[in-house]
Amino acid sequence: MLALALLLSTLAAGQSATSSPRSASMQEQLGVAIPMRDGVYLAADVFLPRRDGRWPTVLVRTPYNRKAPSVSSYLFFVNRGYAVLIEDVRGRYASKGNFGPASQEGPDGYDTINWIARQAWSNGRVAMAGSSYLGIANWWAAIEDNPHLAAISAMNSGDDEYLDRFYSTGGALQAAHRLRWLVQNLIPPPQVRPLFDTYIRHLPLRTADLAATGVILPRWRTAIDHPSYDQYWKSLSIREHLGSVNIPVQSFGGWFDNYAESDLDAFSQLSRGHGTIETWIGPSAHSSASKFPTRDFGSQAITGIRSKQADWFDRWLKKTPGSAPSGPPTSLLHIFVMGPNVWREEHEWPLLRTHYTPLYLTSSGHANSLSGDGELRWEPVWEKAEPDAFTYDPKDPAPTIGGALCCDAKLLPPGPLDQTPVELRQDVLVYTSAPLPENLEVTGPVRAVLYIATSVNDTDFTAKLVDVQRNGQPLLVTDGIQRLRYRLSLDKPVFVKRNTAYQISIDAGVTSYVFPAGHRIRIEVSSSNFPRFDRNLNSSRPNGDETKMTKARQTVFHEKGYPSAVILPLIFDKGRHSRSSTEPRLSGSGI
Repeated sequence: MLALALLLSTLAAGQSATSSPRSASMQEQLGVAIPMRDGVYLAADVFLPRRDGRWPTVLVRTPYNRKAPSVSSYLFFVNRGYAVLIEDVRGRYASKGNFGPASQEGPDGYDTINWIARQAWSNGRVAMAGSSYLGIANWWAAIEDNPHLAAISAMNSGDDEYLDRFYSTGGALQAAHRLRWLVQNLIPPPQVRPLFDTYIRHLPLRTADLAATGVILPRWRTAIDHPSYDQYWKSLSIREHLGSVNIPVQSFGGWFDNYAESDLDAFSQLSRGHGTIETWIGPSAHSSASKFPTRDFGSQAITGIRSKQADWFDRWLKKTPGSAPSGPPTSLLHIFVMGPNVWREEHEWPLLRTHYTPLYLTSSGHANSLSGDGELRWEPVWEKAEPDAFTYDPKDPAPTIGGALCCDAKLLPPGPLDQTPVELRQDVLVYTSAPLPENLEVTGPVRAVLYIATSVNDTDFTAKLVDVQRNGQPLLVTDGIQRLRYRLSLDKPVFVKRNTAYQISIDAGVTSYVFPAGHRIRIEVSSSNFPRFDRNLNSSRPNGDETKMTKARQTVFHEKGYPSAVILPLIFDKGRHSRSSTEPRLSGSGI
Protein backbone atom coordinates (compact mmCIF):
# COMPACT_ATOMS: atom_id res chain seq x y z
CA MET A 1 0.00 0.00 0.00
CA LEU A 2 2.88 2.35 0.78
CA ALA A 3 4.38 1.72 -2.68
CA LEU A 4 1.01 2.43 -4.30
CA ALA A 5 0.58 5.62 -2.30
CA LEU A 6 4.03 6.80 -3.31
CA LEU A 7 3.29 6.04 -6.97
CA LEU A 8 -0.04 7.85 -6.91
CA SER A 9 1.42 10.86 -5.14
CA THR A 10 4.32 10.98 -7.60
CA LEU A 11 1.99 10.80 -10.58
CA ALA A 12 -0.33 13.38 -9.07
CA ALA A 13 2.59 15.69 -8.43
CA GLY A 14 3.65 15.25 -12.01
CA GLN A 15 0.15 16.13 -13.13
CA SER A 16 -0.14 19.29 -11.08
CA ALA A 17 3.37 20.45 -11.94
CA THR A 18 2.96 19.93 -15.66
CA SER A 19 1.66 22.66 -17.90
CA SER A 20 1.46 22.70 -21.65
CA PRO A 21 0.68 25.19 -24.40
CA ARG A 22 -1.64 22.50 -25.77
CA SER A 23 -4.11 23.22 -22.95
CA ALA A 24 -5.80 25.92 -25.02
CA SER A 25 -6.94 23.37 -27.61
CA MET A 26 -7.53 20.29 -25.45
CA GLN A 27 -8.04 19.01 -21.93
CA GLU A 28 -5.16 17.16 -20.28
CA GLN A 29 -5.00 14.60 -17.48
CA LEU A 30 -1.30 13.93 -16.93
CA GLY A 31 0.27 11.21 -14.81
CA VAL A 32 -2.78 8.98 -14.51
CA ALA A 33 -2.15 5.62 -12.76
CA ILE A 34 -3.89 2.70 -14.49
CA PRO A 35 -4.18 -0.59 -12.53
CA MET A 36 -3.36 -3.94 -14.14
CA ARG A 37 -4.87 -7.26 -13.07
CA ASP A 38 -1.78 -8.16 -11.00
CA GLY A 39 -1.81 -4.89 -9.03
CA VAL A 40 0.92 -3.16 -11.05
CA TYR A 41 0.15 0.45 -12.04
CA LEU A 42 1.08 1.89 -15.43
CA ALA A 43 1.54 5.61 -16.04
CA ALA A 44 -0.44 7.41 -18.73
CA ASP A 45 -1.40 10.84 -20.02
CA VAL A 46 -4.91 11.53 -21.29
CA PHE A 47 -5.77 14.22 -23.85
CA LEU A 48 -9.39 15.13 -24.56
CA PRO A 49 -11.15 17.48 -26.96
CA ARG A 50 -11.77 20.87 -25.34
CA ARG A 51 -15.50 20.50 -25.04
CA ASP A 52 -16.95 17.91 -22.68
CA GLY A 53 -18.38 14.72 -24.10
CA ARG A 54 -18.00 10.96 -24.40
CA TRP A 55 -15.36 10.21 -26.99
CA PRO A 56 -13.95 7.27 -28.89
CA THR A 57 -10.33 6.80 -27.78
CA VAL A 58 -7.02 6.21 -29.53
CA LEU A 59 -4.66 4.27 -27.25
CA VAL A 60 -0.88 4.49 -27.75
CA ARG A 61 1.38 2.25 -25.63
CA THR A 62 5.12 2.93 -25.75
CA PRO A 63 8.38 1.68 -24.19
CA TYR A 64 10.16 4.84 -25.39
CA ASN A 65 8.72 7.39 -22.91
CA ARG A 66 5.23 8.81 -23.19
CA LYS A 67 6.80 12.29 -22.76
CA ALA A 68 9.06 11.92 -25.82
CA PRO A 69 8.57 14.65 -28.48
CA SER A 70 7.86 12.05 -31.17
CA VAL A 71 4.74 10.90 -29.33
CA SER A 72 3.11 14.31 -29.68
CA SER A 73 2.16 13.52 -33.29
CA TYR A 74 -0.59 11.25 -31.95
CA LEU A 75 -2.36 14.30 -30.54
CA PHE A 76 -3.48 14.87 -34.14
CA PHE A 77 -6.40 12.60 -33.31
CA VAL A 78 -7.74 14.98 -30.64
CA ASN A 79 -8.63 17.49 -33.34
CA ARG A 80 -10.43 14.70 -35.18
CA GLY A 81 -12.75 14.10 -32.23
CA TYR A 82 -10.90 11.43 -30.26
CA ALA A 83 -9.60 11.11 -26.75
CA VAL A 84 -5.94 10.07 -26.83
CA LEU A 85 -4.29 8.05 -24.07
CA ILE A 86 -0.51 7.60 -24.17
CA GLU A 87 0.89 5.02 -21.75
CA ASP A 88 4.34 3.84 -20.70
CA VAL A 89 4.36 0.06 -21.00
CA ARG A 90 5.18 -2.08 -17.98
CA GLY A 91 8.63 -1.52 -16.53
CA ARG A 92 9.42 1.55 -18.64
CA TYR A 93 9.83 5.12 -17.40
CA ALA A 94 7.07 5.98 -14.90
CA SER A 95 5.28 2.61 -15.13
CA LYS A 96 5.93 -0.02 -12.49
CA GLY A 97 6.70 -3.71 -12.91
CA ASN A 98 9.31 -5.42 -15.06
CA PHE A 99 9.82 -4.85 -18.77
CA GLY A 100 9.44 -8.40 -20.08
CA PRO A 101 8.66 -10.12 -23.38
CA ALA A 102 6.42 -8.36 -25.88
CA SER A 103 3.64 -10.86 -25.21
CA GLN A 104 2.98 -9.03 -21.91
CA GLU A 105 1.49 -6.22 -24.00
CA GLY A 106 -1.58 -8.39 -24.63
CA PRO A 107 -2.91 -8.61 -21.06
CA ASP A 108 -1.70 -5.10 -20.19
CA GLY A 109 -3.33 -3.69 -23.30
CA TYR A 110 -6.55 -5.53 -22.49
CA ASP A 111 -6.63 -4.10 -18.95
CA THR A 112 -5.87 -0.58 -20.16
CA ILE A 113 -8.69 -0.77 -22.70
CA ASN A 114 -11.12 -1.89 -19.98
CA TRP A 115 -10.02 1.04 -17.82
CA ILE A 116 -10.64 3.45 -20.70
CA ALA A 117 -14.13 2.05 -21.28
CA ARG A 118 -15.06 2.80 -17.65
CA GLN A 119 -14.11 6.49 -17.80
CA ALA A 120 -16.75 9.23 -17.91
CA TRP A 121 -15.12 10.75 -21.01
CA SER A 122 -15.17 7.45 -22.96
CA ASN A 123 -17.94 6.13 -25.18
CA GLY A 124 -16.51 2.61 -24.79
CA ARG A 125 -14.99 2.33 -28.26
CA VAL A 126 -11.19 2.16 -28.53
CA ALA A 127 -8.65 2.05 -31.35
CA MET A 128 -4.89 1.59 -31.10
CA ALA A 129 -2.09 3.16 -33.13
CA GLY A 130 1.67 2.92 -33.03
CA SER A 131 4.89 2.28 -34.91
CA SER A 132 7.57 -0.37 -34.35
CA TYR A 133 7.27 -1.69 -30.76
CA LEU A 134 4.18 0.49 -30.34
CA GLY A 135 2.70 -1.38 -33.30
CA ILE A 136 3.56 -4.71 -31.71
CA ALA A 137 1.56 -3.62 -28.68
CA ASN A 138 -1.40 -3.06 -31.04
CA TRP A 139 -1.21 -6.61 -32.35
CA TRP A 140 -0.91 -8.26 -28.93
CA ALA A 141 -3.94 -6.36 -27.67
CA ALA A 142 -5.90 -7.34 -30.78
CA ILE A 143 -5.10 -11.01 -30.14
CA GLU A 144 -6.69 -10.68 -26.67
CA ASP A 145 -10.05 -9.89 -28.39
CA ASN A 146 -11.25 -7.17 -26.03
CA PRO A 147 -14.84 -6.24 -27.01
CA HIS A 148 -14.09 -2.51 -26.65
CA LEU A 149 -11.20 -2.61 -29.15
CA ALA A 150 -12.72 -1.73 -32.53
CA ALA A 151 -9.67 -1.31 -34.83
CA ILE A 152 -5.89 -0.97 -34.87
CA SER A 153 -3.39 0.81 -37.10
CA ALA A 154 0.14 -0.59 -36.73
CA MET A 155 3.14 0.82 -38.57
CA ASN A 156 6.47 -0.93 -39.27
CA SER A 157 5.63 -3.58 -36.69
CA GLY A 158 6.20 -6.95 -38.34
CA ASP A 159 4.53 -10.02 -36.90
CA ASP A 160 7.28 -12.28 -35.55
CA GLU A 161 10.02 -11.75 -32.93
CA TYR A 162 12.36 -14.39 -34.39
CA LEU A 163 12.10 -13.32 -38.02
CA ASP A 164 11.92 -9.56 -37.47
CA ARG A 165 13.88 -8.55 -34.40
CA PHE A 166 16.36 -11.24 -33.46
CA TYR A 167 17.04 -13.66 -36.29
CA SER A 168 15.89 -13.80 -39.93
CA THR A 169 14.20 -15.94 -42.55
CA GLY A 170 17.56 -17.62 -43.20
CA GLY A 171 18.43 -18.17 -39.53
CA ALA A 172 21.22 -15.58 -39.20
CA LEU A 173 21.17 -13.25 -36.19
CA GLN A 174 20.41 -9.57 -36.81
CA ALA A 175 23.41 -8.53 -34.75
CA ALA A 176 23.52 -4.78 -35.37
CA HIS A 177 19.77 -4.26 -34.97
CA ARG A 178 19.47 -6.13 -31.68
CA LEU A 179 22.66 -4.97 -29.99
CA ARG A 180 22.09 -1.36 -30.99
CA TRP A 181 18.53 -1.51 -29.64
CA LEU A 182 19.79 -2.91 -26.34
CA VAL A 183 22.33 -0.10 -26.06
CA GLN A 184 19.80 2.59 -26.89
CA ASN A 185 17.12 1.32 -24.52
CA LEU A 186 18.44 -0.90 -21.75
CA ILE A 187 21.68 0.68 -20.52
CA PRO A 188 21.09 1.65 -16.88
CA PRO A 189 21.60 5.36 -16.17
CA PRO A 190 23.96 7.14 -15.82
CA GLN A 191 26.19 4.70 -17.72
CA VAL A 192 27.69 6.12 -20.93
CA ARG A 193 26.75 4.32 -24.13
CA PRO A 194 29.79 2.61 -25.67
CA LEU A 195 30.88 3.12 -29.25
CA PHE A 196 29.35 0.65 -31.71
CA ASP A 197 32.73 -0.67 -32.85
CA THR A 198 33.64 -1.62 -29.29
CA TYR A 199 30.95 -4.29 -29.02
CA ILE A 200 29.70 -5.33 -32.46
CA ARG A 201 32.67 -7.68 -33.07
CA HIS A 202 32.62 -9.09 -29.55
CA LEU A 203 32.92 -12.87 -29.21
CA PRO A 204 31.31 -14.98 -28.05
CA LEU A 205 27.99 -13.44 -28.99
CA ARG A 206 26.48 -14.76 -25.78
CA THR A 207 28.35 -12.14 -23.73
CA ALA A 208 27.95 -9.30 -26.22
CA ASP A 209 25.26 -7.88 -23.94
CA LEU A 210 27.92 -7.21 -21.31
CA ALA A 211 30.19 -5.59 -23.87
CA ALA A 212 27.34 -3.42 -25.15
CA THR A 213 25.50 -2.48 -21.95
CA GLY A 214 27.67 -3.47 -18.99
CA VAL A 215 24.97 -5.77 -17.61
CA ILE A 216 23.68 -9.28 -18.29
CA LEU A 217 20.40 -9.06 -20.19
CA PRO A 218 18.19 -12.15 -19.86
CA ARG A 219 16.29 -11.43 -23.10
CA TRP A 220 19.60 -11.43 -25.05
CA ARG A 221 20.94 -14.56 -23.35
CA THR A 222 17.66 -16.38 -23.93
CA ALA A 223 17.71 -15.42 -27.61
CA ILE A 224 21.23 -16.85 -27.92
CA ASP A 225 20.00 -20.02 -26.18
CA HIS A 226 17.33 -20.39 -28.88
CA PRO A 227 18.94 -19.94 -32.33
CA SER A 228 16.27 -22.16 -33.93
CA TYR A 229 12.62 -21.26 -34.41
CA ASP A 230 11.37 -23.38 -31.51
CA GLN A 231 8.46 -23.25 -29.09
CA TYR A 232 10.05 -20.34 -27.22
CA TRP A 233 9.81 -18.13 -30.30
CA LYS A 234 6.40 -19.45 -31.31
CA SER A 235 5.02 -18.35 -27.95
CA LEU A 236 6.25 -14.80 -28.70
CA SER A 237 5.03 -14.76 -32.31
CA ILE A 238 2.11 -12.63 -33.41
CA ARG A 239 2.16 -14.65 -36.64
CA GLU A 240 1.28 -17.81 -34.71
CA HIS A 241 -1.78 -16.07 -33.21
CA LEU A 242 -3.19 -14.08 -36.14
CA GLY A 243 -6.23 -16.34 -36.23
CA SER A 244 -7.35 -14.65 -33.00
CA VAL A 245 -7.49 -11.19 -34.60
CA ASN A 246 -11.15 -10.37 -35.26
CA ILE A 247 -11.11 -6.60 -35.76
CA PRO A 248 -10.28 -4.39 -38.77
CA VAL A 249 -6.53 -3.86 -39.16
CA GLN A 250 -4.65 -1.09 -40.93
CA SER A 251 -0.88 -1.38 -41.32
CA PHE A 252 2.00 0.54 -42.86
CA GLY A 253 5.44 -0.68 -43.93
CA GLY A 254 8.39 0.16 -46.14
CA TRP A 255 10.34 -1.74 -48.78
CA PHE A 256 13.60 -0.79 -47.02
CA ASP A 257 12.42 -1.72 -43.52
CA ASN A 258 13.44 -5.16 -42.30
CA TYR A 259 9.87 -5.81 -41.13
CA ALA A 260 8.32 -5.47 -44.61
CA GLU A 261 8.11 -9.21 -45.31
CA SER A 262 6.27 -9.80 -42.06
CA ASP A 263 3.96 -6.82 -42.59
CA LEU A 264 3.00 -8.42 -45.89
CA ASP A 265 2.71 -11.85 -44.27
CA ALA A 266 0.15 -10.45 -41.83
CA PHE A 267 -1.78 -8.96 -44.75
CA SER A 268 -1.73 -12.30 -46.58
CA GLN A 269 -2.86 -14.33 -43.59
CA LEU A 270 -5.68 -12.02 -42.59
CA SER A 271 -6.92 -11.50 -46.15
CA ARG A 272 -6.91 -15.24 -46.85
CA GLY A 273 -8.77 -15.74 -43.58
CA HIS A 274 -11.43 -13.26 -44.75
CA GLY A 275 -10.38 -10.60 -42.28
CA THR A 276 -10.62 -6.87 -42.92
CA ILE A 277 -7.17 -5.38 -43.50
CA GLU A 278 -5.72 -2.41 -45.35
CA THR A 279 -1.94 -2.33 -45.81
CA TRP A 280 0.34 0.35 -47.25
CA ILE A 281 3.93 -0.49 -48.28
CA GLY A 282 5.94 2.55 -49.37
CA PRO A 283 9.51 3.31 -50.51
CA SER A 284 10.74 3.92 -46.99
CA ALA A 285 12.90 2.41 -44.27
CA HIS A 286 11.82 2.12 -40.63
CA SER A 287 10.80 5.78 -40.70
CA SER A 288 8.05 6.68 -43.15
CA ALA A 289 9.87 9.95 -43.88
CA SER A 290 13.05 8.18 -45.05
CA LYS A 291 15.19 10.01 -47.61
CA PHE A 292 18.00 8.30 -49.50
CA PRO A 293 21.08 9.97 -51.01
CA THR A 294 20.94 7.86 -54.17
CA ARG A 295 17.23 7.87 -55.07
CA ASP A 296 14.35 10.33 -54.88
CA PHE A 297 11.03 8.52 -55.05
CA GLY A 298 9.02 11.69 -55.57
CA SER A 299 6.35 13.64 -53.77
CA GLN A 300 3.91 10.71 -53.69
CA ALA A 301 6.22 8.70 -51.42
CA ILE A 302 4.92 10.41 -48.26
CA THR A 303 1.41 9.18 -47.53
CA GLY A 304 0.02 11.44 -44.75
CA ILE A 305 -0.19 8.57 -42.30
CA ARG A 306 -1.99 10.29 -39.42
CA SER A 307 -4.80 11.42 -41.74
CA LYS A 308 -5.15 7.90 -43.14
CA GLN A 309 -5.24 6.48 -39.63
CA ALA A 310 -7.92 8.97 -38.57
CA ASP A 311 -10.00 8.09 -41.63
CA TRP A 312 -9.63 4.40 -40.73
CA PHE A 313 -10.73 5.01 -37.15
CA ASP A 314 -13.67 7.17 -38.28
CA ARG A 315 -14.79 4.25 -40.42
CA TRP A 316 -14.89 1.74 -37.57
CA LEU A 317 -15.35 3.76 -34.37
CA LYS A 318 -17.69 6.53 -35.42
CA LYS A 319 -19.58 4.55 -38.03
CA THR A 320 -21.16 7.52 -39.69
CA PRO A 321 -23.68 6.61 -42.41
CA GLY A 322 -21.87 4.99 -45.31
CA SER A 323 -18.48 5.00 -43.55
CA ALA A 324 -18.30 1.27 -42.76
CA PRO A 325 -19.26 -1.32 -45.38
CA SER A 326 -22.01 -3.77 -44.51
CA GLY A 327 -20.83 -6.46 -46.93
CA PRO A 328 -18.21 -9.18 -46.45
CA PRO A 329 -14.76 -8.32 -45.03
CA THR A 330 -12.39 -6.73 -47.51
CA SER A 331 -8.64 -6.66 -47.95
CA LEU A 332 -6.81 -3.90 -49.76
CA LEU A 333 -3.08 -3.63 -50.39
CA HIS A 334 -1.50 -0.34 -51.50
CA ILE A 335 2.01 -0.84 -52.87
CA PHE A 336 4.37 1.87 -54.02
CA VAL A 337 6.00 0.83 -57.30
CA MET A 338 9.52 2.27 -57.30
CA GLY A 339 10.68 3.64 -60.63
CA PRO A 340 7.43 5.06 -61.96
CA ASN A 341 6.90 6.14 -58.31
CA VAL A 342 3.18 5.47 -58.14
CA TRP A 343 0.82 3.85 -55.67
CA ARG A 344 -1.16 0.87 -56.94
CA GLU A 345 -4.05 -1.03 -55.38
CA GLU A 346 -3.85 -4.80 -55.10
CA HIS A 347 -5.91 -7.39 -53.26
CA GLU A 348 -3.49 -10.21 -52.50
CA TRP A 349 0.17 -10.92 -51.79
CA PRO A 350 2.05 -12.27 -53.64
CA LEU A 351 0.17 -11.06 -56.70
CA LEU A 352 -1.72 -13.83 -58.51
CA ARG A 353 -0.55 -12.54 -61.89
CA THR A 354 3.12 -12.91 -60.97
CA HIS A 355 5.38 -14.65 -63.51
CA TYR A 356 8.21 -16.26 -61.53
CA THR A 357 11.08 -16.16 -63.99
CA PRO A 358 14.62 -17.52 -63.54
CA LEU A 359 17.62 -15.43 -64.51
CA TYR A 360 20.57 -17.80 -64.70
CA LEU A 361 24.09 -17.32 -63.36
CA THR A 362 26.99 -18.13 -65.65
CA SER A 363 30.72 -17.48 -65.93
CA SER A 364 33.98 -19.09 -66.98
CA GLY A 365 34.88 -19.52 -63.33
CA HIS A 366 36.07 -15.99 -62.62
CA ALA A 367 33.03 -14.06 -61.36
CA ASN A 368 34.94 -12.65 -58.40
CA SER A 369 34.41 -8.91 -57.95
CA LEU A 370 33.24 -6.22 -60.31
CA SER A 371 36.08 -7.00 -62.71
CA GLY A 372 35.11 -10.67 -63.04
CA ASP A 373 33.29 -12.44 -65.89
CA GLY A 374 29.97 -13.25 -64.19
CA GLU A 375 26.83 -12.90 -66.34
CA LEU A 376 23.07 -13.29 -65.99
CA ARG A 377 21.16 -14.92 -68.86
CA TRP A 378 17.46 -15.56 -69.43
CA GLU A 379 18.36 -19.01 -70.76
CA PRO A 380 20.94 -21.29 -69.11
CA VAL A 381 24.41 -21.41 -70.66
CA TRP A 382 26.30 -24.66 -70.13
CA GLU A 383 29.15 -24.29 -72.63
CA LYS A 384 32.45 -23.34 -71.00
CA ALA A 385 30.63 -22.81 -67.70
CA GLU A 386 32.93 -23.33 -64.75
CA PRO A 387 32.06 -23.06 -61.05
CA ASP A 388 33.03 -19.93 -59.18
CA ALA A 389 34.86 -20.02 -55.86
CA PHE A 390 35.92 -17.63 -53.12
CA THR A 391 37.27 -17.72 -49.59
CA TYR A 392 35.10 -16.41 -46.80
CA ASP A 393 37.07 -15.20 -43.78
CA PRO A 394 34.94 -14.22 -40.74
CA LYS A 395 37.76 -11.91 -39.65
CA ASP A 396 37.17 -9.82 -42.79
CA PRO A 397 33.43 -9.97 -43.62
CA ALA A 398 31.75 -8.15 -46.49
CA PRO A 399 30.33 -4.91 -45.04
CA THR A 400 26.70 -3.91 -44.81
CA ILE A 401 25.92 -1.02 -47.16
CA GLY A 402 22.23 -0.16 -47.26
CA GLY A 403 19.29 -2.50 -47.55
CA ALA A 404 16.28 -3.16 -45.33
CA LEU A 405 17.72 -1.93 -42.05
CA CYS A 406 16.47 -0.88 -38.63
CA CYS A 407 16.84 1.27 -36.57
CA ASP A 408 19.76 3.72 -36.61
CA ALA A 409 20.04 5.49 -39.95
CA LYS A 410 23.11 7.45 -38.88
CA LEU A 411 25.06 4.36 -37.90
CA LEU A 412 23.85 2.03 -40.68
CA PRO A 413 22.07 4.01 -43.40
CA PRO A 414 19.31 1.96 -45.06
CA GLY A 415 18.00 1.99 -48.60
CA PRO A 416 19.18 1.64 -52.21
CA LEU A 417 22.82 2.52 -51.61
CA ASP A 418 25.85 2.21 -53.90
CA GLN A 419 27.34 -1.31 -53.70
CA THR A 420 30.64 -0.52 -55.44
CA PRO A 421 32.79 -0.95 -52.29
CA VAL A 422 31.32 -4.43 -51.78
CA GLU A 423 31.71 -5.42 -55.43
CA LEU A 424 35.43 -4.63 -55.39
CA ARG A 425 36.04 -7.53 -53.00
CA GLN A 426 37.35 -10.91 -54.17
CA ASP A 427 34.96 -12.73 -51.80
CA VAL A 428 31.94 -11.34 -53.65
CA LEU A 429 30.73 -12.97 -56.87
CA VAL A 430 29.15 -10.52 -59.31
CA TYR A 431 26.78 -11.57 -62.12
CA THR A 432 25.35 -8.92 -64.48
CA SER A 433 22.76 -9.02 -67.27
CA ALA A 434 22.88 -7.28 -70.62
CA PRO A 435 21.14 -3.87 -70.75
CA LEU A 436 17.39 -4.33 -70.61
CA PRO A 437 15.59 -3.59 -73.90
CA GLU A 438 12.47 -2.41 -72.04
CA ASN A 439 11.24 -1.62 -68.56
CA LEU A 440 10.92 -4.68 -66.31
CA GLU A 441 8.76 -4.73 -63.17
CA VAL A 442 9.82 -6.93 -60.26
CA THR A 443 7.07 -7.09 -57.63
CA GLY A 444 6.99 -9.81 -55.01
CA PRO A 445 9.35 -12.10 -53.10
CA VAL A 446 12.82 -12.45 -54.65
CA ARG A 447 14.55 -15.80 -54.30
CA ALA A 448 18.01 -17.05 -55.24
CA VAL A 449 18.33 -20.78 -55.94
CA LEU A 450 22.00 -21.68 -55.76
CA TYR A 451 23.97 -24.89 -56.06
CA ILE A 452 26.83 -24.60 -53.64
CA ALA A 453 29.56 -26.48 -51.80
CA THR A 454 31.71 -25.48 -48.85
CA SER A 455 34.80 -26.74 -47.05
CA VAL A 456 33.08 -26.56 -43.64
CA ASN A 457 29.99 -28.10 -42.04
CA ASP A 458 28.12 -24.83 -41.65
CA THR A 459 28.44 -21.41 -43.25
CA ASP A 460 26.30 -18.65 -44.78
CA PHE A 461 25.50 -17.60 -48.33
CA THR A 462 24.09 -14.19 -49.24
CA ALA A 463 22.35 -12.85 -52.33
CA LYS A 464 21.70 -9.26 -53.40
CA LEU A 465 19.53 -7.93 -56.22
CA VAL A 466 21.12 -4.79 -57.66
CA ASP A 467 20.05 -2.21 -60.27
CA VAL A 468 23.01 -1.09 -62.39
CA GLN A 469 22.34 2.44 -63.63
CA ARG A 470 23.27 3.67 -67.09
CA ASN A 471 26.35 5.32 -65.56
CA GLY A 472 27.40 2.01 -64.00
CA GLN A 473 26.42 2.84 -60.42
CA PRO A 474 25.07 -0.33 -58.69
CA LEU A 475 22.15 0.41 -56.34
CA LEU A 476 20.83 -2.22 -53.95
CA VAL A 477 17.20 -3.28 -54.41
CA THR A 478 16.84 -6.14 -51.93
CA ASP A 479 18.89 -8.90 -50.34
CA GLY A 480 18.95 -11.91 -48.01
CA ILE A 481 21.04 -14.54 -46.25
CA GLN A 482 20.85 -18.29 -45.63
CA ARG A 483 22.62 -20.15 -42.83
CA LEU A 484 23.25 -23.64 -44.19
CA ARG A 485 22.26 -25.50 -41.02
CA TYR A 486 18.78 -23.97 -41.49
CA ARG A 487 18.49 -24.57 -45.24
CA LEU A 488 15.76 -27.22 -44.74
CA SER A 489 13.87 -25.59 -41.87
CA LEU A 490 14.38 -23.02 -39.15
CA ASP A 491 13.37 -25.38 -36.35
CA LYS A 492 15.74 -28.31 -37.02
CA PRO A 493 19.37 -27.53 -37.90
CA VAL A 494 21.06 -30.00 -40.26
CA PHE A 495 24.73 -29.61 -41.11
CA VAL A 496 26.16 -30.14 -44.58
CA LYS A 497 28.90 -32.52 -45.68
CA ARG A 498 32.08 -30.81 -46.67
CA ASN A 499 32.82 -30.29 -50.36
CA THR A 500 29.44 -31.74 -51.39
CA ALA A 501 26.99 -30.01 -53.73
CA TYR A 502 23.70 -28.81 -52.25
CA GLN A 503 20.78 -26.82 -53.58
CA ILE A 504 19.85 -23.91 -51.33
CA SER A 505 17.15 -21.26 -51.57
CA ILE A 506 17.92 -17.76 -50.27
CA ASP A 507 14.98 -15.54 -49.37
CA ALA A 508 16.28 -12.27 -50.82
CA GLY A 509 13.45 -10.08 -49.58
CA VAL A 510 10.43 -8.37 -51.13
CA THR A 511 10.13 -5.38 -53.41
CA SER A 512 8.13 -3.57 -56.06
CA TYR A 513 10.68 -2.09 -58.42
CA VAL A 514 10.85 -1.28 -62.12
CA PHE A 515 14.24 -1.73 -63.77
CA PRO A 516 14.26 0.88 -66.56
CA ALA A 517 15.24 0.09 -70.13
CA GLY A 518 19.00 0.43 -70.52
CA HIS A 519 19.70 -0.59 -66.93
CA ARG A 520 21.22 -3.97 -66.05
CA ILE A 521 20.21 -6.48 -63.40
CA ARG A 522 22.96 -7.69 -61.11
CA ILE A 523 23.21 -10.43 -58.51
CA GLU A 524 25.90 -10.45 -55.84
CA VAL A 525 26.71 -13.70 -54.02
CA SER A 526 28.89 -13.85 -50.93
CA SER A 527 28.89 -15.28 -47.40
CA SER A 528 28.53 -12.26 -45.14
CA ASN A 529 26.69 -8.98 -44.71
CA PHE A 530 28.13 -7.61 -41.48
CA PRO A 531 27.12 -6.11 -39.13
CA ARG A 532 23.53 -6.42 -40.30
CA PHE A 533 23.88 -10.16 -39.75
CA ASP A 534 26.27 -11.91 -37.40
CA ARG A 535 29.34 -13.53 -38.91
CA ASN A 536 29.06 -17.28 -39.31
CA LEU A 537 32.31 -18.51 -37.73
CA ASN A 538 32.10 -21.67 -39.88
CA SER A 539 31.82 -24.03 -36.93
CA SER A 540 29.56 -26.93 -36.03
CA ARG A 541 29.11 -25.43 -32.57
CA PRO A 542 26.34 -22.94 -31.77
CA ASN A 543 27.42 -19.67 -33.35
CA GLY A 544 26.57 -17.78 -30.17
CA ASP A 545 29.16 -19.70 -28.15
CA GLU A 546 31.98 -19.96 -30.69
CA THR A 547 35.09 -17.79 -30.55
CA LYS A 548 37.34 -19.56 -33.06
CA MET A 549 37.07 -18.18 -36.61
CA THR A 550 37.66 -20.62 -39.49
CA LYS A 551 38.04 -19.71 -43.14
CA ALA A 552 35.70 -21.43 -45.60
CA ARG A 553 36.26 -22.17 -49.27
CA GLN A 554 32.95 -21.58 -51.03
CA THR A 555 31.87 -22.82 -54.46
CA VAL A 556 28.87 -21.81 -56.59
CA PHE A 557 27.97 -24.16 -59.47
CA HIS A 558 26.08 -23.04 -62.58
CA GLU A 559 26.57 -25.84 -65.09
CA LYS A 560 24.31 -28.55 -66.49
CA GLY A 561 22.53 -30.20 -63.60
CA TYR A 562 23.25 -27.21 -61.34
CA PRO A 563 21.19 -24.33 -62.78
CA SER A 564 21.86 -21.58 -60.23
CA ALA A 565 19.47 -18.67 -60.78
CA VAL A 566 17.68 -15.77 -59.20
CA ILE A 567 13.89 -16.16 -59.40
CA LEU A 568 12.35 -12.80 -60.25
CA PRO A 569 8.63 -12.13 -59.62
CA LEU A 570 7.85 -10.33 -62.88
CA ILE A 571 4.68 -8.36 -63.54
CA PHE A 572 3.77 -7.72 -67.17
CA ASP A 573 1.19 -5.50 -68.79
CA LYS A 574 -2.02 -7.33 -69.62
CA GLY A 575 -1.78 -9.20 -72.89
CA ARG A 576 2.02 -9.42 -72.80
CA HIS A 577 3.96 -12.62 -72.20
CA SER A 578 2.52 -15.93 -71.15
CA ARG A 579 4.98 -17.37 -68.65
CA SER A 580 3.57 -19.62 -65.96
CA SER A 581 2.64 -17.90 -62.71
CA THR A 582 3.84 -20.96 -60.80
CA GLU A 583 7.30 -20.73 -59.32
CA PRO A 584 9.74 -22.86 -61.34
CA ARG A 585 11.23 -25.90 -59.68
CA LEU A 586 14.92 -25.88 -60.47
CA SER A 587 16.21 -29.41 -60.02
CA GLY A 588 19.77 -30.57 -60.36
CA SER A 589 21.86 -33.64 -59.71
CA GLY A 590 24.05 -34.38 -56.73
CA ILE A 591 21.82 -32.52 -54.26
